[in-house]
Order: sequence, then C-alpha cells, then structure tokens
Amino acid sequence: MKYIFSFVVFFIISFVIGAQVHPPKFEFRAVWVATVAHIDWPSKPGLSSIEQQQEIIEILDMHYRMGMNTVILQVRPASDALYPSLLEPWSRYLTGVPGKSPEPYYDPLEFWVEACHQRGMELHAWLNPFRVALDYRQPLAGNHIAFQHPEWVIKYGNGLYFDPGLPETREFVTRVVKDIVQRYDVDAIHFDDYFYPYPLREDFPDTVSFAYYNRGFFPENKGDWRRENVDILIKMLNDTIKSVKPWVKFGISPFGVWRNNSDDPRGSDTRAGVTNYDHLYANIIKWQEKGWIDYTLPQIYWQIGHPAADFEKLVHWWKQHSYERGMYIGHSVYKSEPASEVKAWAQPGELPRQIRILREIFEIKGSAFYSSKHFKRDLMGFQDSLAFDLYRYPALVPPMPWIDDQPPLPVRKISKWGRKVKWKTKNDRHKLEEPYRFIVYLSEPGIPFHPENPENIFIVLGKEETSYRFNRINSRRKRYEVRVSVTDRLNNESWLSKPVVIRL
Repeated sequence: MKYIFSFVVFFIISFVIGAQVHPPKFEFRAVWVATVAHIDWPSKPGLSSIEQQQEIIEILDMHYRMGMNTVILQVRPASDALYPSLLEPWSRYLTGVPGKSPEPYYDPLEFWVEACHQRGMELHAWLNPFRVALDYRQPLAGNHIAFQHPEWVIKYGNGLYFDPGLPETREFVTRVVKDIVQRYDVDAIHFDDYFYPYPLREDFPDTVSFAYYNRGFFPENKGDWRRENVDILIKMLNDTIKSVKPWVKFGISPFGVWRNNSDDPRGSDTRAGVTNYDHLYANIIKWQEKGWIDYTLPQIYWQIGHPAADFEKLVHWWKQHSYERGMYIGHSVYKSEPASEVKAWAQPGELPRQIRILREIFEIKGSAFYSSKHFKRDLMGFQDSLAFDLYRYPALVPPMPWIDDQPPLPVRKISKWGRKVKWKTKNDRHKLEEPYRFIVYLSEPGIPFHPENPENIFIVLGKEETSYRFNRINSRRKRYEVRVSVTDRLNNESWLSKPVVIRL
C-alpha cells in the first residue's frame, strides 16, 4: 500500500512541477550570426556561393532543431553590404576582396530571408551605424562613400568611423536602412552596442563637427551633444522604417549596463567600467520610453552572482525599463566552456538557469544567444537542454500591439480527407492583417484543449501552405482533433477554427 501512496505522491508532485515550468507560447528565441571577421558566417574567405549557401542551410537547420525562432544576421558590419547595394560596396567578408560580388552571383540577404521564412523563423537585419573599417590599414573598395566624402570620416585608434555629429552621416545611414527595408522582406532592423566607439585613452576627435553643429551646447556639455546626435539618428530611423513598412520592427542590443548607480540613482547596482550612457553616448532607456524602438535586447554577458555585474540583478533592473515595449535578454553562450576558470561558466546549469530566471519575469519575453558558431562545440549539453526541455515546444515571437493589435480573419472553412486537412482563408483588406502563417494544433478528444499551451502546437506553416498531410502516429490509429488559426506578420492570432477529427 505504501508503494501505491508513494507513486500517487510522486505523480502529484511531478504534475505540479510540470505545471510550474509550462513553457510560454510567445517567446523570443534568437541567435546572432556575426559576419565580421568570419565569426559565424561565412566560415572563411574564398568560399564559393554554393558553399556559402550550404553553410546557411546547416546553420538554420541546427538552430531550428533547437527551437529558435529568430536569426539576427549581420548584413552591414562596417559600411559595407552582404547584399547588392548602390550605396555601399560588397563586404570583404564574402569573398575576401572588398567590393567583389560572390561567384557565381547570388544575393546572400535574399537567400537568408527566404531560408528563414521557410522554417517559420524571423530575420532581423543587423547593422553597425558608424563603423567604416576595423583597421584603417585594410583597403576599402574603390567605390566606397569614404572616398567621395572623406570629411565624414574620423580615424580613432586603428578604426575608421563616420562622425555621428554630422547631419550628412546620419542621413546616409538612414538611406542605407531605408534601402534594405524597401527591397527585402526583413522582419526587423537591429543595431548592437556600437554607436560612438568604445573609448580609448584619447578623446574622440569630433571638435570640427561640434564647432559647426553644436546646436547651442557648451563644450562642457559635449557628452549631452553626442547623446543627442544618437537620439536624432534613432528617431529618424524609426520614422523612416515605419513610413516604408509599418510592420518592420526596430530593435537595439545595447551593452548590458546603462549606468552604474554610483553615477546616477536611476542606474543599476553594478560597477561597470564602461556604460551605454557615459561612454557610448547611447541613452537606450530614453529610446524605449519614447517609443522610438520596438525592443531592447541588453547584452548581459555575465554570470549569475558576478560581483560587479550580477546577471540576476541586471535583468530585474532592465525589466523596470521595458515601458510596455519588447524586452529580451542577450546571453553569452560563448563563455560556456568546461575549461573556464570562472566556475559558473564551467558548469552546465548556468545558461538554463538564466533562461528560467527570465521566465519568472513578466516584462521580459525571451532570449538571444551570442553567437551561432558556439552551438557547434561542447556546451555541456546546453543544445539538448534547449531541444528537449526549454525549447521543446515551438514558440512564436511575441506580438507588438503598439504597432498593430488587430488579429487577422480566422480560417473560413476547414475540411479533412483521410489524414489530410485543408482550410480556406479570406484576405483582409488591411496589409497588417493579411494571413502570414498558419498554426496547426493537435489534441486528443476528451482532454480539455488550451490554445495557450504550446504543447498543443503541432506545426507552424507559411502563408502559401493551406493544407497539411499528417503522418501516422500510432499503429492503433487513435482519434485526434485538429484546429487551425491564422497569424499576421506581427503574430496577432485569429480565433481558432472548429476542430475536425482525424485518425492517426
């Protein structure tokens, strides 16, 4: 009798624990794919177009298997382009030669976008706004804008940068972004933490632009002037993106510390040597509060309990500055290493613990991982933790109701023929509510059905797929209920269809 009692207690505890760790249906699950210096893709210079495309498929299939729903692809690492552009030259990171197109010719960005969308994943185009070259000794393509406008460019350390204090450079960056949004079906424009460059011993040499365009700021307030330069750019970019395609999101991934509370009572309980506000001149929480960006993705690349920048303290600080916009967190998967001298990063549980902490915070809606190539090495089982536990069930990128909160029209008619289910839809007259994806739910009759439970999502299909043929699940052919819903471009979800019963 005691064994039966023990089994019942174990079952109840297991059920309660399972209910507590119920994964979210809407969660940002992203990975950065860096192209600068061949960090992630292409893996080396000189690859043929076919080899580059094979690497793209391998990268996407790997992350799709682990449950990712977004790729953040670096398409403009240094005033260059991983796509054909009339504004900037082909990136050296494609062929090894700046200005040279891939052979045989193809459009890498178009290939990435289509391959992501075929897998139900979003593609966020990642750009660096002001960097011209990592090393001034590297040759630039002959048609580079720096040769047409050398007065735009500043040498700082070994790098070359557009001067953010010039209206012309801000307008040029805006033209580059507008060109991408107009020509490509990207889901978002994404900037990382590089605005003004990370500080060196000498000050950034922008005395000329300050003299001409100080807008009434005094020299002692030059930091405020620099911050306003970046403010102006961010506002211009958001206005431009939304004027072209209102559904394209705009996100920023800043350094993990805005300000230390020793410098500002609003700052975090940290002791960071560099901050967004004081050194990169990026007043990120202002942009979030003003609604100039759609999401913030701070790079919190420290472990839980770090003495100067504790991961857990920082995520709770950032949650206070979500301002009802998207707030996600960047994780340093690159630090996870069995041989790490930092005990936390040598333990398999650090990254899963970080994700579980985020899931307890209402204001934070997901994660991104830097960077893709590290998922190919020993992460002490983290890949399996994602695929078979944390990301076991699919998740949709969270909606953004401040852009649009109207769901598309539901499925008009659903029918079955054997193991095949078909449906029809009706296009909405409004572009934002057009059908973009279909969610196919599968559940057993007699068991309460909850659409918010991602365990019931069987597959997510693209807008062109209006039918699905199921494979046999059981040799005894059990009965299942199938429901279908429609989502729009921003993952607003329609009412579900009536269920049809099939045997699988």
